[in-house]
Amino acid sequence: MADRGKRYLTAKNNIEAGKLYDPETAIRLVKETANARFDETIEVAINLGIDPKQSDQQVRGAVSLPHGVGKKVRVLVFAQGEKAREAQEAGADYVGGEELADKIQSGWLEFDAAVATPDMMRVVGKLGKVLGPRGLMPNAKTGTVTFDVAEAVKEIKAGRIEIRNDRYGNVHAPIGKASFPLEHLLDNFCALLDAVVRLKPPASRGRYIKKIVISSTMGPGIPVDPKLALESLEKRVA
Repeated sequence: MADRGKRYLTAKNNIEAGKLYDPETAIRLVKETANARFDETIEVAINLGIDPKQSDQQVRGAVSLPHGVGKKVRVLVFAQGEKAREAQEAGADYVGGEELADKIQSGWLEFDAAVATPDMMRVVGKLGKVLGPRGLMPNAKTGTVTFDVAEAVKEIKAGRIEIRNDRYGNVHAPIGKASFPLEHLLDNFCALLDAVVRLKPPASRGRYIKKIVISSTMGPGIPVDPKLALESLEKRVA
């Protein structure tokens, strides 16, 4: 394992070994330890009680974070005719059809999210091996395969993120920047957790939210007590 830098080790010394923190304290600590020379992204990792090998235990959806993620999101839309015009007017960065698909197959991936109208999936389908592994494949479950392209573009630009478990049963997602006010990060954290809870597969058994860790781009992970996180969520939605 590579040696950690002095900044990382200093930050880690502020975290009590073996302790599980409440969400507010964890986020405050993350902000305090995010001392890189750039505005670090605050990320959440949630380990779920699912069997990711089972098709009926996949967790996939989307959530609009109330305060966004603090970055400009480049949105590509596969559409034609009137829908292409609507996407452009809504602020899409790239709009097209076959020509965009050919460009992507040639190695171009200068976008952060992709949307497609249902009739364009015949074009998008052949990009599965390229877009799928990168989490960029349009999907009806996440609202990115839709005829309402204008609304999809606006939501993504405003801070909608995709929720998707990896092969280990974890969900990773950004909740903002270190420069965000504590309350904004806490609001975004609770919005993410609420969405993950609502997406629980019926086939999942036992404890669903097993572990939660919050970290900044360059900082150490701070473990959050799942029970306290769910209690915090309940208070906010009550």
